[in-house]
Amino acid sequence: MDSDNVNNVNDERTTPEMEIKRQRMEKLERLRSEARFDPYVIDRWDKKHKLSFVHEHFSHLGPDELDKEATIRTAGRVMSIRKHGKASFVHLEDDSGRLQLYFSFDSLGEDKYEWFKKWVDTGDFLGIEGYPFRTKKGELSLLVTEFKLLSKALRPLPEKWHGLKDTEVRYRQRYLDMIANPEVREVFRKRAKIIKTFREVLESHGTLEVETPILSPIAGGANAKPFITYHNALGINLYLRIATELYLKRLIVGMYERVYEIGKNFRNEGIDSMHNPEFTAMEVYWAYANYEDMMNLTEEIIVACADAMGGRQLPYGEHIINYEPPFRRATMVDLVKEHCGIDFLSITDEDARRLAKEKGLDIKGNESRLLIMTEFFDNFVEEKLIQPTFVLGYPVEISPLAKRDPDNPDFTRRFELFICGAEVANAFSELNDPLDQRERFLDQLKKKEAGDEEAHAFDEDFVTALEHGLPPTGGLGIGIDRLTMFLTNSSSIRDVILFPTMRPKE
Repeated sequence: MDSDNVNNVNDERTTPEMEIKRQRMEKLERLRSEARFDPYVIDRWDKKHKLSFVHEHFSHLGPDELDKEATIRTAGRVMSIRKHGKASFVHLEDDSGRLQLYFSFDSLGEDKYEWFKKWVDTGDFLGIEGYPFRTKKGELSLLVTEFKLLSKALRPLPEKWHGLKDTEVRYRQRYLDMIANPEVREVFRKRAKIIKTFREVLESHGTLEVETPILSPIAGGANAKPFITYHNALGINLYLRIATELYLKRLIVGMYERVYEIGKNFRNEGIDSMHNPEFTAMEVYWAYANYEDMMNLTEEIIVACADAMGGRQLPYGEHIINYEPPFRRATMVDLVKEHCGIDFLSITDEDARRLAKEKGLDIKGNESRLLIMTEFFDNFVEEKLIQPTFVLGYPVEISPLAKRDPDNPDFTRRFELFICGAEVANAFSELNDPLDQRERFLDQLKKKEAGDEEAHAFDEDFVTALEHGLPPTGGLGIGIDRLTMFLTNSSSIRDVILFPTMRPKE
């Protein structure tokens, strides 16, 4: 060990937390030697009741009333201890809530009560038996008649038991966040309910859940920079998937008519309040459907999720988001005209480039007016779309996998759903013309060769699949993390991902 590392270790040992750890390590040694008890040997406790069970079934008890007919057998973590001579009050917590325990000389006897006072600390896990009662001050509690130390905590609870506010620590050590902030556990229960709702809606429409590869020889299905890894046995580079789209559409070619997948995608991009390199998305594909069917399905899923969260008017920051259908539907052309005062269908490419430069947009000078329109939308319109809004009419240039609009071939049958200024869903009438698909992949390949790291890769096998015939198909992707943010009033994507990507500690 070098001298710098020695200094770091010594510094750590002088922190209050490490001093508490040192004291508890000594206590553990004494517990094993003096009391001949090892808490880590215990491998089971028959927990029959959640703490919430007591609140749900014994709230009728009046002050100083004890129910000796009901023996409660429970377990949880000790969150606080108040010792008062021959009686002590403990707050025990499990994943259903918190309850006060009453340890007394009279109910336990001298030996057991003194054992409790000597060896039990905050953070420890206890198995408990006792009777429900209400104290004179009116707090529902358990009179403890038996207890067992199930596990010893060698470190103190966060911030001396008064909560955990440091966001860096909260995200890096999520277990501490959950101990200190029970409302965080509730957010992830809601996230699980949202995902369950997705499945219920999709399966009610006869949609089959499937799994597709996470490692792929080509990173396709989206315009994004992938993570690259290397497979030793095959001697090739592989990519963590950026989307599930191309594999799912192969399944439609293979005669499944409705499929979906909920899973992780990975994009080697920046991290901010709306982006995490590893994120969860749902993608669904229905044969014989189009993007309007996907719009209706999107609405159905999100309304069902809002209902599962308690209503269709839900807060997000300073806004109340209205999830009552139907959501607004508007074209990108009309929204840019509404918010920027420019009709990109009535100006030339040269006019569009001049306007872009006047607005300070970074352009190369050879972009089309429709491509520049998307820049105006990204920079000046998105953030203003607070209430759920379906944006229709995306240009072909930025939609390499979407079917062209036969009434206006410069545009595609595509929409994106925006909530609170962020994209939540993206859907197409899927391009099923293999000749058109090949040409669009070639165009994307030129952009990639010109330095665009997010341009779509050329996927020859996918084109081959299309040549075997893909029926008219509607496809949809929804970002589960972002939707969960908005439905749970969470300000950052890190608040709804259990273990978000973090820079390693130096």
